[in-house]
Amino acid sequence: MRVINHKSVGMFATHFLLVKEVFLLNKILVIDDEEHLCWALERGLRQEGYQVMTSTRGKEGLELIQNETPSLVILDLKMPEMDGLEVLVKARDLMPKLPVIMITAHGSIDTAIEAMKLGAIDYISKPFDLNELKIVVKKALMVSRLREEVVFLRSELNKKHGRILGNSPAIQEVNTLVEKVANSNATVLITGESGTGKEVTALSIHNLSYRREKPYVAINCAALPESLLESELFGHEKGAFTGAVVRKSGRFELADQGTLFLDEVTEMPLSMQVKLLRVLQERQFERVGGTESIKVDVRIIAATNRDPMECVKRGTFREDLYYRLNVLPIYIPPLRERSEDISLLTIHFLQKFNPSQEKMISPEAMELLMNYKWPGNVRELQNVIERSVILSQGNQIEARHLPKEIQNVEHKKRTIEQGLILNFPDKGISFDEVEKELILKALEKSKGNQTRAAQLLGLTRSALLYRAQKYQLKL
Repeated sequence: MRVINHKSVGMFATHFLLVKEVFLLNKILVIDDEEHLCWALERGLRQEGYQVMTSTRGKEGLELIQNETPSLVILDLKMPEMDGLEVLVKARDLMPKLPVIMITAHGSIDTAIEAMKLGAIDYISKPFDLNELKIVVKKALMVSRLREEVVFLRSELNKKHGRILGNSPAIQEVNTLVEKVANSNATVLITGESGTGKEVTALSIHNLSYRREKPYVAINCAALPESLLESELFGHEKGAFTGAVVRKSGRFELADQGTLFLDEVTEMPLSMQVKLLRVLQERQFERVGGTESIKVDVRIIAATNRDPMECVKRGTFREDLYYRLNVLPIYIPPLRERSEDISLLTIHFLQKFNPSQEKMISPEAMELLMNYKWPGNVRELQNVIERSVILSQGNQIEARHLPKEIQNVEHKKRTIEQGLILNFPDKGISFDEVEKELILKALEKSKGNQTRAAQLLGLTRSALLYRAQKYQLKL
């Protein structure tokens, strides 16, 4: 019964991914009354690069916890003077977030479960294999580090209210541009693929502007036929057409003093584009069926998932309207070009769809999310996390809870990408040397960009850092 919680692989706090697959600088404290076991564990764990301290008495172990602040404790359940459960309780009082792995004797499972309830992160039963313990230690350290990151991420998310989420350079540039243009009255044209966050960006501009207390009104220009679109934008007088039984104010009137967001503006019929251009130039209009000119003070933000210049060339979008809207252009990059933001967005959506409890995500599931290309961008990621939260019964989202197209991403990548051709010598080959050479080639191809190099190798950045450290490569 393992409760190894989550991993949110990403690149954050100089860029979020400071998680490493082996924690070489972690101090591990072993508390066990059997001296030979302490010696064996110390020797085995030091071979993995950990700093190791040992103690054969619970009281002495607690003093080491207080003075040395270990990263993890391996604690025997049965000890004289002070048993493991008592040490566990006191250790958690000294360091509430300290991960503790319990060592239990055969037949002590009930007591081990009690230890888990008191805060132990995992347990292992005697007799155990040293390699098995090493895996448990590695996972426990990973969970501990990632819990710290979740706390940090959540605090960062609270700071980023009203901004598009992301720590990639591209999104930082977008947020900087949003802040600069917010208090201008000039029109803004936001471009980018569907699901990248164009409306979120538009709302951010409004919320950061002096118009924030006034209405923010949005309309999708592709969702309505021309006859209805005109009435929705400009309103209509009573009797203007069949069914117009009362006067109706349009979106321009409703947005007076505030912001009007025109989504998918390139889908607007050409005849409506002429009328929109006139309103943008004169800042006044007439309701459908009316003769009275209505003046409004509205900030216009438009968006499209198409290339507007291509639409101009095809004759489906007026060139003069394009230049009228494109005073302040903002481009939102697709999620596949800023994969370092996936972990941050995942944590955000986990918090959004599961606010009452800590729903975690397994390392394998996060690895798949990081490697997927996200054709639906942030909106698709949001839908995937919402679906996974519903399908996962426990407190952890596993790879099996993800859609099939994401589960199969590694297989597809291996079969689609061009294969690597190697000349295999008769005398054999050093796998370590091949791996080292591949890392160097990837770094060379990415011009030293660690994130890109990791992507070329099908790894996370943390895995790349670990392997580079293993081969003593300077990044």
